[in-house]
Amino acid sequence: MCCQNGFRLGTMRTMKHPLLILSIICLGSGAAFADDLFDGAPAAPPGYDDYKKAQGAVILGKVPLVEVPESAPETIEFYDDVVYATHDGVELSLDIFVPKGIDDARPVVLFIHGGGWSKGKKEDYLVYNIAFAELGYVTASVQYRLTPDHTFPANIQDVKCAIAFLREHAAKYHIDPKQIVTAGGSAGGHLSLLAAYSQDDALVCPEHRDKDTSVQAAINFYGVVDCTTSIAIEAREVTHYIGKSYSDAKESYEAASPIFHLDKGDPPTLTFHGTIDELVPIAQADTLHEKLDELGVPNYYDRVEGWPHTMDAVKPINDRCCYIIEKFLSKHAPLPE
Repeated sequence: MCCQNGFRLGTMRTMKHPLLILSIICLGSGAAFADDLFDGAPAAPPGYDDYKKAQGAVILGKVPLVEVPESAPETIEFYDDVVYATHDGVELSLDIFVPKGIDDARPVVLFIHGGGWSKGKKEDYLVYNIAFAELGYVTASVQYRLTPDHTFPANIQDVKCAIAFLREHAAKYHIDPKQIVTAGGSAGGHLSLLAAYSQDDALVCPEHRDKDTSVQAAINFYGVVDCTTSIAIEAREVTHYIGKSYSDAKESYEAASPIFHLDKGDPPTLTFHGTIDELVPIAQADTLHEKLDELGVPNYYDRVEGWPHTMDAVKPINDRCCYIIEKFLSKHAPLPE
């Protein structure tokens, strides 16, 4: 179901583009609240009728890929490996990026990496951390516990602990504690939504049960929305994530599904999903946004014709992504004037 091999991991690593990141392509709105969010966005290149053709185009160099920076520029204060919790003997950390020279509080975007809940690292989001810190946002990337050693709900508890940490230490990092946004791709998209929608006692940060871990907006890039579909319950990544079969743990599959937590008070949501996604079916995103529309939750959704999983490694698409995210943030987590 989520970033495991082929184009998703192998190709990107081989070509030095570790982009298990916000993979968003926006080709026109499909949601009731979209208004002008996508107006003026750079065009995405034409897609393909098969995901293998898209992979082949990347491998053969037919499409330009994003250049990954080696480090943060001098204009950004970089806080490396900031420990936010220790769970099961695992020391967990954040990378935090703060624009230099600011003296006011800024919204923070917390990036959650993909990798099928079993792989990936917080450094996979360096491109986006730097891009949005350069725009004036505080950004962060979170390390969380991975399967198979740590199954659900370990990783969502970690993400919520990271949110609590950022809110508790808001003054140190120039964060506006009332403006926290989660963002992630694939498994990270799933965790971004789950963090935004769930308030269950079993999913909160264990050592900060009384702390506020709400977020004000969520960005989802082809993440799993419903772990109970016939495809999901048969997927190796999902069963490893839950740690049990669906027949043995139906309640856990539901609890791990963002759509089971939705209500009309949930935060604005932005989703991007390719129609030829070979890992997470496009129906997952369709279902999510039908429900969001039904509930009246502000939401923005683009169904991208002809692109598969992890498509934002392509430079023209990545340019479009950054434009759309900036407009979404300016609407729902704006920078101070």
